[in-house]
Amino acid sequence: MDAAAFDADADARPGRPSSKLLYERLAGDVATMIDRGALRPGDRLPSVRTYARERSVSVATVLSAYLDLENRGLIEVRPKSGHYVRRRALEARPPRPPRLALVPQRINVSDGVAGLVASMRDPAVVPLGSAQVSPDLLPIRALNRTLSSIAREASTAGATYDAPQGLHTLRRQLARRSLTWGTSIDESEFVTTVGAMEALHVALRATTRPGDAVAVESPAYFGVLQLLEEMGRRVVEIPTRPDVGMDLIALEEALKKAPIKACIAIPNFDNPMGSLMPDDAKEKLVRLLARHDAPLIEDDIYGDLAFDGSRPRPAKAFDRDGRVLLVGSVSKTLAAGYRVGWIAAGRYQQQVERLKFSQSVSTPTLLQMAVAEYLDSGGYDRHLRQLRAHAASQVQRFREGVLACFPEGTRVSEPKGGFFLWVEMPHAVDALALQAAALQRGIAIAPGPIFSARARYGSCIRLSCGYPWSDRFDAAVRTLGELADTAVRKARVVG
Repeated sequence: MDAAAFDADADARPGRPSSKLLYERLAGDVATMIDRGALRPGDRLPSVRTYARERSVSVATVLSAYLDLENRGLIEVRPKSGHYVRRRALEARPPRPPRLALVPQRINVSDGVAGLVASMRDPAVVPLGSAQVSPDLLPIRALNRTLSSIAREASTAGATYDAPQGLHTLRRQLARRSLTWGTSIDESEFVTTVGAMEALHVALRATTRPGDAVAVESPAYFGVLQLLEEMGRRVVEIPTRPDVGMDLIALEEALKKAPIKACIAIPNFDNPMGSLMPDDAKEKLVRLLARHDAPLIEDDIYGDLAFDGSRPRPAKAFDRDGRVLLVGSVSKTLAAGYRVGWIAAGRYQQQVERLKFSQSVSTPTLLQMAVAEYLDSGGYDRHLRQLRAHAASQVQRFREGVLACFPEGTRVSEPKGGFFLWVEMPHAVDALALQAAALQRGIAIAPGPIFSARARYGSCIRLSCGYPWSDRFDAAVRTLGELADTAVRKARVVG
């Protein structure tokens, strides 16, 4: 806003009151303009010298007025930029869960996912859409040194196929770690895979057939939906709450009325909401599915990322008859590019081993060896402590940015682990249109419709907080807020 317009709207009065009353009057003029919308959140105020000249007052008077407005939370100072109208913090309300739809739905999310995947390849784009952790927060150099040392010392490693079940030393490390998960899984029960996605793929092949209905969380990770789409499965979306996860009452109703053959869930810090299912609900989930003879495919890829340093138990800990297939990987905590995952398949173990062999024969040996040695060294636990602290800080900072910058009526999740935020904006905001507009400004986001087989969540987005907060991310969140606010204002004009 230029100084002349600012001054014209200030309703100057004749007379020269005392210095104290004058700065209060100047501050009151600005506050009135903010209240009635003449000055909008994000607008830049005139510089101190410019406003002093236009109002024929001293620089000290304007500084006092601006300081008073800053103390009242109406404006903010941006280093080397000036004074701006502050975005008022939104009421921190959680996103709302959807209604249950019992008719199994065919899926079509691949086209929407393609745009997000393409944006991930451009280093110039601000990565708010990809489910990745900053390389600076991962011990990739230490892991690569371990890999290099193994390659030199075990010169013939990798010359032959590993057993389909996977490297024995890695499975032994996983069995040891399962004790810290609150369960006990023998090394013979693990099968290593090429990332968690291969584990999910073989789990679905072992438990379902093309055309079968699978219960999924809603919103659900788009990678799972895309996998189900390509495998010819249908889905029943079960409403999910950001605080406690999948709605078990809705799931029970769906199991009674729909031909559900399996359920996929992320009980620990699900993607995209970050919800954590309580232990009693996990036990109820396992028992409920057992009564209906439906296996649970549990993706526990974020279980190690609790902000408070604890390690929540997987639903597998409550499995008594082998119907839970537990999936995990090091992709979110150690090295995504190593593509080392695993599955503990319970009663489906033999089918999974056969499917693993027919699908990829075995998991690369050297990469398994490097991960196994890193886990054995104790370095992983030290790294996790640091990564959890970073994730907690980053999620909180991104959340504060959303609350400060997005339009009134926005809801945002408050996860206790992982590194995602689920943002529900006013209905006037089209998430797909916002994605396109943001990408033009070099910002990638994940739009809500790709997290639903029914293309729900048209005004929602998922933001990834895997990178440390910086001026670059601050500017990106502000830009997203401005784009969303513009959409809301345009809708009001049209309405």
